[in-house]
Amino acid sequence: YGHNTHASVAHTYKIESKAAVPGRYMDITGNKATAYGFIAAAEKAGLKLFLGSYPITPATDVLHELSKHKSLGVMTVQCEDEISGCATAIGASFAGALAVTSTSGPGVCLKSEAMNLAVITELPLVVLDVQRGGPSTGLPTKSEQTDLLQALFGRNGESPMPVIAATSPTNCFDAAYMASKIALEHMTPVVLLTDGYVANGSGAWKLPKLAEYPAINPPYAPAEMKDNYTPYRRNPETGVRYWAIPGQEGYMHILGGLEKDSNTGAISTDPENHNLMCHLRAEKVAKIPVPDVEVQGCAEDADLLIVGFGGTYGHLYSAMEELIKNGKKVALAHFSYLNPLPKNTEAVLKRYKKVVVAEQNLGQFAAYLRMKIDNFTPYQYNEVKGQPFVVAELVEAFTNILNQ
Repeated sequence: YGHNTHASVAHTYKIESKAAVPGRYMDITGNKATAYGFIAAAEKAGLKLFLGSYPITPATDVLHELSKHKSLGVMTVQCEDEISGCATAIGASFAGALAVTSTSGPGVCLKSEAMNLAVITELPLVVLDVQRGGPSTGLPTKSEQTDLLQALFGRNGESPMPVIAATSPTNCFDAAYMASKIALEHMTPVVLLTDGYVANGSGAWKLPKLAEYPAINPPYAPAEMKDNYTPYRRNPETGVRYWAIPGQEGYMHILGGLEKDSNTGAISTDPENHNLMCHLRAEKVAKIPVPDVEVQGCAEDADLLIVGFGGTYGHLYSAMEELIKNGKKVALAHFSYLNPLPKNTEAVLKRYKKVVVAEQNLGQFAAYLRMKIDNFTPYQYNEVKGQPFVVAELVEAFTNILNQ
């Protein structure tokens, strides 16, 4: 047990919360918080929740948890393989449910063809990827951030999908809720990234008041489209297509994996139409409104900006605090919304003398930021050990960058 948990000392620590906010709390794991976030989003949207899944470490607990809640209108199907887990969810989405499929990195590889089907049909779907060590079977019980580029680009064709990353076990609830909101309101599949560390970790979670969460309003086809509905007519401001649920009289239509005419919805091989549809799908995702990235620490005059995403937040924040205690001027910009990036991303990253992107891979987020931002050349801190960052090592590395 000690070897497998990498425990070096047999002490128990109790870490008190910095600020106790009055309310009802429960101890919750990231996977359970994710499951609850999906349930809350379905309730807010007035829809049933459907999960099509195939067991895989470390994502299986989400299937286990959701299967307990049939009384809340939750439907779970344990499928024979990963692609059928995703395909059944797409069918449930076509039928009008909030559809989710859950997996880890190897499962995303197998689901990619079905994920593309959700892209071209423009159906709402949340793909939960609880990242683990790879490649291949890799390190099933360990934690990495190595699926980012797969989530962003790992499909054939121009296949844009929003990508969100949870930052802590308790944040998994909000991340799952917002991923569901984006999927339903913008008629798109969404990738939600957590990781083994976040999913199996736990925290004191303040029970939320659902009334305080933003509304979820799917873009249902309006009454004036009855008997004149085609599936790719769009809201001119958002670029989102209108959603007609099968069985609605006057809204008969066909969806499928072949490219469709933007006006009629009929199968089309016209090159100009395909070019248009690729642009429309990309623009729809690019227009999705996401919050600005927040800068913490010495936001006004930092000599070094630390940049990260997802489940490394606690370690990077602690490293920033240690550096500030040591008299250094350091700030942290931690990203939850990865596609589209927050509108203030470039302004934030170019405000500081030095920027270091720290991630548990070989530089995927840094490469993505260089792709999106001209003349951006950050320092990088990369580890792929299947283990969380060690704060003392971060502090040493960031101090060396400051001293260069």
